Parts: sequence; structure tokens; C-alpha cells
Amino acid sequence: MTTGHGERQSSPAFFTAVLTFLAAFLLFLSVPNIGTVVRAARADGVPGSFTAKRVECVEHPGHGSCTWSGDFLSTDGAVRKTDIALYGADREMLREGQVTAAVDVGRENRVYGPGGSMEWVFTAVLLLAALGILYAAYSLLVRYLLRARTPATADR
Repeated sequence: MTTGHGERQSSPAFFTAVLTFLAAFLLFLSVPNIGTVVRAARADGVPGSFTAKRVECVEHPGHGSCTWSGDFLSTDGAVRKTDIALYGADREMLREGQVTAAVDVGRENRVYGPGGSMEWVFTAVLLLAALGILYAAYSLLVRYLLRARTPATADR
């Protein structure tokens, strides 16, 4: 489509496709984690204990982050996981060999404290962003298509 000046006017189809791809990527990141983050938020899983083995820290300019790794053993002894992280445990929270309560919500590489976690917030933000992007993209496309089908009325 061209304007009266010979310039090409862009259709929102390409823009909609790019936004759809972005939204699909955000959905890909968030949807598979919904069940796990809800269980983690509620500390809904197999109760047990975490034994701290080592702390690993990563330093960034102005920020540091530490994670405790160790072993998890369920209260009934049926579930045993080794070399697993305790979500939210920073450097000062534990000592090597210290045992603390934990819950296994089904994640392969981490367990959670009995108070749950706030991971659901990030997943919810990703999900809402994806839905907002889809709404914006497709409402724009629908408006464009409706305008294109409506005949222009001449000035009287």
C-alpha cells in the first residue's frame, strides 16, 4: 500500500507477526512452570530436610548471589536427592553440614524452604506480558482490517 506521496505505508501484519513471536516465546518460558511455581509458592510437596554441603557464589559489579548445594532426604526416607540447591538460601543462612527443613516440589535441581517461594511473581509477569502483547497486537490488526473494509465517506 502506498500513500498519495508514493511512499510505502507499512501494514501491521509484520508488526503483528513479530509481536506474536515475542508473546509465544514468553508463553514458552512461563506456561510450563505454572504448576511448579504454584507448588513452590505454597510449599506443597514432599517434606524433608536439606543438609548443606557447599556454597557457591557469583559476584557481579555491585551485586553478589550465593546458592547452597547439598542433599535432600524426605521425612519418610523415600525421596533422596544429592547435589541439589536450596532455593533462596544465601551465604549467611547456613553452615556446612547444617540441616534445615525443606520441601521437594518436583524440580530436578532445587528444593524449597517450608515457607515457599516468590518465584510465581516472575512467571506471572511473563504470562501477563505475553497476554498483553497478544491483546495489543491483535486489537491493532482487527482495527486495521476493519478500517480497510470500511469504504471512505466523501466529504459533503
